[in-house]
Amino acid sequence: MASDTHSCVKFADDELGSNIVIQNGSSQIENNNPSLLEEALDNRLKRKAKRPSTFLANEENVGNVVKVNGTHSRNIVKVNGSHSRYTKNSRRSRNGFGRGLPKKGGAGGKGTWGKPGSELMMEHDEIISDVCDPNYDFENQDDCEFEAIAPELTPEDLEKTVDPVIHEYFEHGDTQEVIVCLEELNLGKLRPQLVAMAVSLAMERKPSHCEMTSVLLSDMYGQILLQEDIATGFDQLLINLPDLVLDTPDAATVLGNFIARAIADDCLPPKFVHNYKGKVECEHARAALEHADALLSMKHGLVRLDNVWGVGGGMRPVKYLINQMHLLLKEYLCSGDSVEACRCIQELEVPHFHHELVYEALIMVIEDIRESSMDLMCSLFKVLASSVIVTPDQMTRGTQTICF
Repeated sequence: MASDTHSCVKFADDELGSNIVIQNGSSQIENNNPSLLEEALDNRLKRKAKRPSTFLANEENVGNVVKVNGTHSRNIVKVNGSHSRYTKNSRRSRNGFGRGLPKKGGAGGKGTWGKPGSELMMEHDEIISDVCDPNYDFENQDDCEFEAIAPELTPEDLEKTVDPVIHEYFEHGDTQEVIVCLEELNLGKLRPQLVAMAVSLAMERKPSHCEMTSVLLSDMYGQILLQEDIATGFDQLLINLPDLVLDTPDAATVLGNFIARAIADDCLPPKFVHNYKGKVECEHARAALEHADALLSMKHGLVRLDNVWGVGGGMRPVKYLINQMHLLLKEYLCSGDSVEACRCIQELEVPHFHHELVYEALIMVIEDIRESSMDLMCSLFKVLASSVIVTPDQMTRGTQTICF
């Protein structure tokens, strides 16, 4: 029987002896027999709701059957003894094993990969226990600890990396900055080559740079370099000395100074020079070792080796430089040799401090009072100005210091 407004289907159950009416998708039992309710629900016409979330809005547990808004529904899943209350569009996990957190970081849905970084939100135990994971380790499932390591440098990479660092050191003179830069590198077996590179670069520059290189080797000893590394580096320099002489004619003498200074700084053992006696065939290497032995054998040699590269350089204390200027001016007044005086001034390598030289010279002439001293000092100033060893600006600043 059917009508425009509603449909009603009535049938009789011979075995149960009751009439059940399914009207508008809901079941009613005419004789109101509760015992027949469950079996009647199994036999009724079941239809899938378009939006099952509406059936979960207001539910009441009645035994094994749930009554939803006055109707009966058995399509409710029990999870751990309780009914799921999640709606259809809920993004929470429905497998009953989650912590109630949104799936894929709250960015789930059809055709989506999830929120960027949501893979990091997975539990650590879930990751290592997944046999399908290509990184799964059957033998060791302990926590992994990753440590960042730097690859060992090649000789080509060493030259490209260390060469700018040493050239920059010649400008600022900060040994700690160089050590910090080198500690970040994995030198490996190239530490002796670092010594050879630093010494060979200093040979081509001024004595003050050689002094800075000796200080650098002394500071790196014990932190980056071992005694064996420094000894091996000087061995390489002695082998390559014939090639170094082509660019630096006095390379043998300079290398001898480096060896003697390294022994004085306890970077090399004293037996380093004696082990080569009678075993060197190269003429230049023999000359370098003999020069180093002569410096070490002189009286108070280890103390004098502090000034093996001269007394100049901007790294020297101001009082020390003033004392050296005072001594060379006194020597000039005694000898009258302006050429030697100019050479000593240039060896100081402090052109920015020449105004102090002018000041000391004027004070010395004023205190001496003799006319001969005044003539000698004027001749020296003329030579210094004509050769531009002392610039006009430094000459003016030194003179103004007397006036003020």
